[in-house]
Amino acid sequence: MTIAQKHAFTRIPLIIQYPEALKNAETYGFVGTQGMVNLEGQLLRPEGVPSKTVLIIMHPATTLQLLPVPIALAEAGFHVICGNSRYQRFDASLIMEKVARDMGAYVDYAKNGLGYEKVVLLGWSGGASLSLFYQSQAEKPDITHTPAGDPYDLTAAGLIPADGVMMVAAHASRARTLSEWLDPSVIDEGNPYRRDRELDIYDPNGAPRPPYSADFIAHFRAAQLARMRRITAWAREELDTLSRAGGVEFERSFVTHRTMADLRWLDPAVDPNDRVPQTCYLGNPQAANVNPVGIGRYSCLRSWLSQWSVDDSRCDAFAGAARISVPLIVIENSADDGAPASHSRMVYEAAAQTRREMHVIKGATHYYKGQPELLAECLGLIRDWLLRENLWEPANAA
Repeated sequence: MTIAQKHAFTRIPLIIQYPEALKNAETYGFVGTQGMVNLEGQLLRPEGVPSKTVLIIMHPATTLQLLPVPIALAEAGFHVICGNSRYQRFDASLIMEKVARDMGAYVDYAKNGLGYEKVVLLGWSGGASLSLFYQSQAEKPDITHTPAGDPYDLTAAGLIPADGVMMVAAHASRARTLSEWLDPSVIDEGNPYRRDRELDIYDPNGAPRPPYSADFIAHFRAAQLARMRRITAWAREELDTLSRAGGVEFERSFVTHRTMADLRWLDPAVDPNDRVPQTCYLGNPQAANVNPVGIGRYSCLRSWLSQWSVDDSRCDAFAGAARISVPLIVIENSADDGAPASHSRMVYEAAAQTRREMHVIKGATHYYKGQPELLAECLGLIRDWLLRENLWEPANAA
């Protein structure tokens, strides 16, 4: 089904506050020092188009209200909440359990403050693992502490389950993705110039050139995981040292160098899709590997465990999908250069216990840049699914 009519929409600021007693400040500003969490989001509301359903799109660390997907949805007549977490644009101290609580504040406000009858979570990119993590904890809460052992009780948070979940152009988790992007050639975390050249895929005289052999891929992946686990072990040791020392120093920040070295970007035969080789969603992958915007580059000890350690982070779409009971749709973009192709299928397969659908949009990239017809195809898939699952009805049918 195509989306024909284009609606004007209004951006309505949402300011949501709720009390939370934190032992230490984690973000710059009010949060953690005034006893309140302050969330800033936006409701994109089509003009003259009532709705009993709202879509919530949220990312753990960035803002989404200016991206193509939520704007196109609002123009197509959907009510959309773009929710920003307490860590918006600053993920160095991000705790996933607390982001889930932030998402719960938007769901609660949508239903009890704005009066929407149904809420559907739209997990785009890094928001998919968050949405599925949230839904699993809203349905079956079992977390009472963060991976670092700090008390944070989601079982007592009163999280309201959403009515459906979407996974669109998304990876399975920040931690799982970093475990597949981390540069294993780094052998000294304090000196990024010290590297194992045989694992440096960007060194013309280092690692083998693509296409990569199965043996090299296995060796590279094992080295990536080994590096991640070395960082995790160090983080736990540092936390233990700080705890035993007592005093006011409770946390430490650090830099993880070279975090953008995915074999997929250089070899199209690795987890194949229609992406353009030698590029990634940040442009030149070699430049992204060393420049300051790569994922997981800045962190504190607790955030590493909650957000980036594949062995510790609970915010994982595979695990979340296996625990939900509401309908799920998975939409994969076949030319995505940010979300690995295999992740969508694995999440879909993990959700065998609930009603689920999976679709692939041929040729679509991560941001649909210059692809209005493919973005419209995505909106059509969303619309049709919402109708089939009785999660939304057009305004003229109300």
